[in-house]
Amino acid sequence: MELAELMSLRPQPGAGLLLNLTRRCPLHCAHCSSSSTMESEEPDGGRLLRFVGSFRADDRPDVLMMSGGEPLLRPDLVAALAGRAQRAGTRCALLTGAFFAADTDSRDTPIPAKILRAITAVDHFSVSVDAFHEREVPRRAVFRTVRRVLDAGVPASLHLVGSGPDDPYLTDLVAEVRRTFADRVPMLVNTVRAVGRAASWATSRPVAPDPRRALPCSMAAWPVVAHDGTVLACCNQQTVDTRPPPTHLTLGHIVVDTWEEIRERSSSSPVLRMIRTVGPANLLHRSAPGATARGYCAGCRQLGEHPEALAIAHKVASGAAGALLDRHAARLQSEAGPVTLVRRHGSARHADLVALGGRETPR
Repeated sequence: MELAELMSLRPQPGAGLLLNLTRRCPLHCAHCSSSSTMESEEPDGGRLLRFVGSFRADDRPDVLMMSGGEPLLRPDLVAALAGRAQRAGTRCALLTGAFFAADTDSRDTPIPAKILRAITAVDHFSVSVDAFHEREVPRRAVFRTVRRVLDAGVPASLHLVGSGPDDPYLTDLVAEVRRTFADRVPMLVNTVRAVGRAASWATSRPVAPDPRRALPCSMAAWPVVAHDGTVLACCNQQTVDTRPPPTHLTLGHIVVDTWEEIRERSSSSPVLRMIRTVGPANLLHRSAPGATARGYCAGCRQLGEHPEALAIAHKVASGAAGALLDRHAARLQSEAGPVTLVRRHGSARHADLVALGGRETPR
């Protein structure tokens, strides 16, 4: 499964599930959005397995994306979750910071056996590479790891982060990746945001969209299992970390709910349908125009403070008409493709790199 194929599924409600295996991480990256440490929380592995075990062949996410923290701190759990999901027909992807590669900066040092078993159990393997990770995990060690993963028959990609689209570091890194892997490895490129550890120093700030325009949120399509087992409709880090989370973005909990119940709540919620079709800024503008100044995601989190906005969502997006509207918006975004998605949510200048490795390799 290539990265572009994985990302083309994102706008489809319930097409995927994001699973945080742990908030723990041995790295200390200054831009970490979750501010992970080795003392951070993590969900019970048995509960995660039970929840993934509720997938059925006729009702399951197409993709299970495992991340953290650092998911490969729990390699046996990664392999077990992948096996359970795949038996239901779900494909699995993994995003890691490659902490295990820091001490394998040698051509002869193998990937630890448990970690290699976990990597080869999934259908797609991704590694984060940026100036902050490179202070702890050398670039050449990451490249060596990716080459070994490709040789093992597992498609791989890189998640890159820079200070901005014109960052010379990104220019150098992208060129080296393309040269080293002959365009076999796609890249998802983003810029540092003022979230987590970077909140105190990052200069980028969210751009407020024109609330009069429909601007669908494609991030409200895949449920997210947070570190405490709460299932949310949003992968924004501030939403994932907020307790109690916003009621309209809360789908349930893995202790008491099955995938069928979570998927049904996600797909049938009138508020989430409106967020996915016109976006929270447009919804707020219809009922409380002044609230849109808070920003796109901040405004979404605070929708519950505006009962008039919730009332509009229920009036417009309930029932069969709302379901049809939701499906139509998802189809349009899916047809636009992963490059268009990255142009909006990542570094627009580097968006074409997400399609590397496919039949049509951009130049």
